[in-house]
Parts: sequence; structure tokens; C-alpha cells
Amino acid sequence: MISDFASLSAADLYRLLQLRCDVFVVEQRCPYPELDGRDTEPGTLHLWLDAPDGSVAAYLRVLDEPGGGARIGRVVTAAAHRGRGLAGRLLAEAIERIGPQREIVLDAQTGATGVYGRFGFEICGPAYDDEGIEHVPMRRAG
Repeated sequence: MISDFASLSAADLYRLLQLRCDVFVVEQRCPYPELDGRDTEPGTLHLWLDAPDGSVAAYLRVLDEPGGGARIGRVVTAAAHRGRGLAGRLLAEAIERIGPQREIVLDAQTGATGVYGRFGFEICGPAYDDEGIEHVPMRRAG
């Protein structure tokens, strides 16, 4: 599924935010402001895959960046659905939607850099701590 914020139903928005909070805040023990205001920006796309039980199995969002680039963020897969390539399916769809001419950036947990590397992303800066989890900036040239 793909939607901008204005087209999301209340039920879909709830399911997307529930997965993000379940993983990023509860599972990873990062009490941070998950709702950062960027979900509602014009141009933001929400991509997700539903599980058979009606929950969200995997999700990511695409944001417009200053200068014409794009940012992929909040890439998440529910624990019960990991190891099935769902994040990769969403990344492929997001990259196709963004298009080959735009630079794409993201901030990856260091353990996930291999996944992003398969899609042409390269580390472009030093590692940093984000709420106790090591991340690195990555980019894919447009």
C-alpha cells in the first residue's frame, strides 16, 4: 500500500504508528518523540505491507529533502515478519517511486547497512549514537 498523509484512513494511520512505536520505542527501548511532524508534510509517502491478520508487517516513509533529494526513513518490520525480505520489497518500491534522478539519503542502524548496500546506498559519514543505537548516514546518488 502507498499513501500520502491526507489519504490515510484513521485505521491505517493507527496501524502504521502502532508498528513504529512497538518497534522503535518499546522493543528498542528508545523513548523519543516518534511523531516528529514529518509524516504530514506535503510530498511524504507512506509505504507498507499488510500481514494476513490485518496488522502491518513492514513500513517505511519517503520524505522530500531540501535541494530536491529524498529521504527514506522509519524502515521497520514487525518481529513476526522479519527475515522474509519485506523491507527490501518496500525499499525497491520506494526507490522506483523516487526515480533515478534524485539523490536518496537515509540514516541506517549499522547492522542494517548491508541491506541498504544491496540497493546502491553507500556510507557517507561517521557513525553516531541515536538513542543508544549506532547509526551511519548513507546515500544513493541520483
